Amino acid sequence: MTSVVVDASEIATETKSGLAARLGRTFRALHLRDFRYFWLGQVVSNTGGWMQSIAQAWLVLRLTDSPLALGSVTMLQALPVLLLGLFGGVIADRFPKRKLLLCTQSMMLLQALALGILTYTGLIQLWHVYVLALSLGTLNALDNPTRQSLVAELVPSDDLPNAVALNSLSFNCSRLIGPALGGVTIAVVGVAGCFLLNALSFLGVVTSLLLIKTRPDAAPSGRARGAIFSQIGEGLRYAVHTPDVLFVVILMGAIGCFGYNFQTILPLIAEYVLKADAASFGLLTSSMAIGSVGSALLMASRGKVTRRRIFIGAVGFSALLFSVPFASSWSVLVPLLVLLGAFSILFGSSANVHLQTVTPPALRGRVMSIYTLLFLGSTPIGSMIVGTLAEKQGVQVAIAEMASVCMVGVVVGLFYLLRVRKQLTDPSAPAETPA
Repeated sequence: MTSVVVDASEIATETKSGLAARLGRTFRALHLRDFRYFWLGQVVSNTGGWMQSIAQAWLVLRLTDSPLALGSVTMLQALPVLLLGLFGGVIADRFPKRKLLLCTQSMMLLQALALGILTYTGLIQLWHVYVLALSLGTLNALDNPTRQSLVAELVPSDDLPNAVALNSLSFNCSRLIGPALGGVTIAVVGVAGCFLLNALSFLGVVTSLLLIKTRPDAAPSGRARGAIFSQIGEGLRYAVHTPDVLFVVILMGAIGCFGYNFQTILPLIAEYVLKADAASFGLLTSSMAIGSVGSALLMASRGKVTRRRIFIGAVGFSALLFSVPFASSWSVLVPLLVLLGAFSILFGSSANVHLQTVTPPALRGRVMSIYTLLFLGSTPIGSMIVGTLAEKQGVQVAIAEMASVCMVGVVVGLFYLLRVRKQLTDPSAPAETPA
């Protein structure tokens, strides 16, 4: 009897130690002081950003009762990333990233504050929302590549996959929490309260940026100088002539433009396929977020990213996107969306880590601006295409066609990788700046 008790005690101890070890691996980048401060600031700010997104949509519909006006705001906020994203990458490579983020985040604070004050005082008009959405999109064109590439300067290269996965975790946890908080805030204190709380949330990011220090060995030894168009060309040439970068660009070009249009695809499914109400639409969004959070946690517990993992994420995402519009019931659709969210993060985060690993520090901002351009900036193009196809051919056919294009991009990327496999670099080797 004593032996059984001892064995049970030993098993419990081993189980606890094993769980602690797994948790330690999953959250190991958070043990680094500077990344922990940065991550916490991002959680607070992303939550505020989702609150503002919900409130802004509600405000526009309240002002206009026009879906076209809402679509125009979304386009204005995304368009600068498409038009100016590559310039943002050059600026990110020219100046210290922490100081740049202090500028962009402070200006975003002022943007949210202006939106809140105008709404609270009753002076808000639709053109105000248009201008402020355009200004936020312009700031995002600089902020996104800078923020993406800063992570590599906060953590050692071995911890970079974990840090990027944890960044995805923070974003998707905020996507779960932010809209719900936004709905409650609108109900309790009104739309203006969401904007003002978002402005307050930027103080968390600004404070974290003031506290952190980048690793001296991670920052570029010399800042790039020269004509800005010449530097954009340098970044594009590097991406085109580096097989380990170009295959990701091919995949992200297809999936980013034709697959990552959830703000358009999910409402179309809710309205025209399921005939769902607003609450049910929220369930679709939350389902994807749950899958994304689970995938981010799994990736954070894993080691370095491989090309095989990138392709698994791309193939799984494309196949699931093709299946989603033909789901015959909620019991089928919700699990599909959970899996779609999981494979979305598996592909997107793996591609992010791979690019940052193989790219030299002096070019990292420009390469990540290409990633951002394909990931976010192509939204207006993809949304317009899927909307046009849905109107002419039906929602189910349109989304299936978009998924098919994603799969074609995956096949092209695979054939390209097989053709240049002898030129591929070892991801564990330090990236070198081309002469």
